[in-house]
Amino acid sequence: MSKQLVSRLLGMFRSRAQVGADKFGNRYFTRVEEVDGVMKEKRWVEFKGSDQDPTTVPVEWICWLNGQRKKAPTPEELAELEARRERVKQNIELLKKKEEEEKKTGVRPVKTVGHDEVSRSKDGTDTEDATIDTDRSSEPTGTGATFKPGTWQPPT
Repeated sequence: MSKQLVSRLLGMFRSRAQVGADKFGNRYFTRVEEVDGVMKEKRWVEFKGSDQDPTTVPVEWICWLNGQRKKAPTPEELAELEARRERVKQNIELLKKKEEEEKKTGVRPVKTVGHDEVSRSKDGTDTEDATIDTDRSSEPTGTGATFKPGTWQPPT
């Protein structure tokens, strides 16, 4: 290699700037370089260790690498997203436990518009603790003899 090429390559690596790191230890870099007479930003990841597993790159960093977002994720944003992911995992676990309990007892809640929550058993019958709001129904109650088209209004 010529001295000029080596100098240029070393200059490129010296001008790189680390913009962040993820929880897996992957580091993210950027630099501006000339491509076809135009200055362009190049972005890349350096994986931690010898295992270059692209599945360890979080989605917010993938978006930054692909240019779908202009700024790299901040540490605060990364912490907030990680906390959100943890809450989602906890909610999934709670829902799974609730579903298992409903399968064991044979009772599952049924939600209907305009009524209170009614518990139904597997055979479709209401359980004793079920309550229904009978004062207000979205179902028509007439016989049809007095029906006039265009006059029915939903309950308010």
